[in-house]
Amino acid sequence: MSKIHYKTAEEIELIRESAMLVAKTHGEIAKVIRAGITTLELDTLAETFIRDNGGIPAFLNYGGFPFSLCISLNDQVVHGFPGKHVLKDGDLVSVDCGAILNKYYGDSAFTFAIGEVSDEVKKLMRVTRECLDKGIEKAVVGNRIGDIGYAVQEHAESNGFGVVKELVGHGVGLKLHEKPEVPNYGKRGAGVKLEEGMVIAIEPMINAGRAGVKFWSDGWTVSTIDGKASAHYEHTVAVKPGKADILSSFEYVDNVLQKK
Repeated sequence: MSKIHYKTAEEIELIRESAMLVAKTHGEIAKVIRAGITTLELDTLAETFIRDNGGIPAFLNYGGFPFSLCISLNDQVVHGFPGKHVLKDGDLVSVDCGAILNKYYGDSAFTFAIGEVSDEVKKLMRVTRECLDKGIEKAVVGNRIGDIGYAVQEHAESNGFGVVKELVGHGVGLKLHEKPEVPNYGKRGAGVKLEEGMVIAIEPMINAGRAGVKFWSDGWTVSTIDGKASAHYEHTVAVKPGKADILSSFEYVDNVLQKK
């Protein structure tokens, strides 16, 4: 069983550079995502931007995944394939992106609404992002993994939403997926103790309906069991005393979306 790789301050800064490249890539996606564009066009834009900035798309060929972005539409939870699908008003689009810079990985996801979406979907997006914030609040030295999961689960379920249990967050560093696993559910005070030097990806995947999911025959795509929408937000975070250090950012996305 692989051990947790605790990072030095220097390594955390290198991960921050990778995570900020991912953040800027999401910002570039935000500029162009709209009704009428294909998901493959978004994938091409992301790959080009990452490479132009000295990085390598982390997802491309990872375990055989054939694209630079995971783009999951509406009832798709994660790991959706970009393709010729043309986005339309009312679509919910979760974009997961990773980049390698100086050998270190950054990982972050953001969910976009295309045009006008239903009030339920707006609430799902807001609550899922709040779940991420609440999970990050617990990513401090002395807490445990279960404290993060409990915070996410409690907020999602108290708003009537389902928490995906088959997929989890994870450690990040020289590999895209390291120990420990970071579930979006759990018991307070349970699980691995959080210590300085841990870098983790916290990524609530929250369903508008039931928590259950189904796995597609393509070996990647995961969708909700009841066909209802799912949202996904993710940050790469360094565990610190008192307050977690968020290494990725939604600032670039938010700045673009506020101007649209």
